[in-house]
Amino acid sequence: MLKRKVFYHVISLFAVLLLGGFLSATLVRLAPGRDADEQLLDAHLSSASQQALRDSRRGEQNALQFYARSARNLLRGDLGVSRSLGQPVARLLRDRAPATARLIFLGLLIGWSAALAFALSATVLRLRSCEFLALAVSGALLSLPAAVLALLSVMWNLGGSLAVGLVVFPRVHRYARNLLETASTRPHITTARAKGLSVSRILFWHIIPVVGPQLLAIFGVSVSIALAAAIPIEALCGIAGVGQLAWQAAMARDLPLIVHLTGIVAFFTVTANSLADIVATATREPAS
Repeated sequence: MLKRKVFYHVISLFAVLLLGGFLSATLVRLAPGRDADEQLLDAHLSSASQQALRDSRRGEQNALQFYARSARNLLRGDLGVSRSLGQPVARLLRDRAPATARLIFLGLLIGWSAALAFALSATVLRLRSCEFLALAVSGALLSLPAAVLALLSVMWNLGGSLAVGLVVFPRVHRYARNLLETASTRPHITTARAKGLSVSRILFWHIIPVVGPQLLAIFGVSVSIALAAAIPIEALCGIAGVGQLAWQAAMARDLPLIVHLTGIVAFFTVTANSLADIVATATREPAS
């Protein structure tokens, strides 16, 4: 069972990487204004320079050929050169990855800490005031796009990590609360409370082992949510990370950069979800 699931996720990862990059290249070519180039509007360029720019873009006209060539270069470790920034894509990713990793790590830490604190307070400690507050806050945050939260964090000088955490919090809290509520109302939990077991013993010995695999699955989804939120948040907060780089590449229709960024985001998203699913399966398997 576990080996079959690992094999399935590996195949899915390769399929997503292959299709994701090709679809991103195709969508860029089909986007309105795909043939527009700001550099060609420079009045200082001679006709020969303008023709040279057109010739350099000619290899991107056919999305299938461009993607096949990019995949072939990728196998040799060559990610190409960004058309808009004029730098190697590998160097851009290497320089900007730490900022995005820090942003997402702190955002997940903030979002998960708040979500679990409110969920545990409502379901295990039975603090109804915390439950009403969490439901009101999470409902309000669900109605706000990540870009709006980024703007608020800029206005109030709160930092991009808090914006990511506020995006993650309502999604995690809703599922974590439902899982904890279902687990805490099971008959053996009620019996444990009646026998006078401490809250910590009930939580760590009877509730966490039950909801742990499901929480791992939610964690994989939350990584995907944080990655998606990082793009507008980094762009609006001025954080020089991979998300800002993806925004700049989309605005400039920088095809070499967009294709590789799409592959990287797809890789981490699918890997996080796959690892969560595999760990959850491995946790349940001995008991079955």
